[in-house]
Amino acid sequence: MSAEQTPSERKLAELIVESLNLEDIEPEEIEPEKPLFGDEYGLDSIDALELALAISKTYGVQLRADDEKNRHVFANLRSLNAHIESLSG
Repeated sequence: MSAEQTPSERKLAELIVESLNLEDIEPEEIEPEKPLFGDEYGLDSIDALELALAISKTYGVQLRADDEKNRHVFANLRSLNAHIESLSG
């Protein structure tokens, strides 16, 4: 593994696996700096919407669909976690 998950990244990885019903992936297998969408984990735009809803319920932060930063925010586990932490203070 190229980078280790922080405890908060691990919690987010667990949410991703659980909310998207990823049966072939364990939370610890989601590498913090690998792209979440595309070939590696097979996630698509529908998954992004489901994930945004799960994040909203769990962390109480809103990820807006029309935010131009979403491509960066959802780029990988690390950037998504950092964005959530910046919003939840």
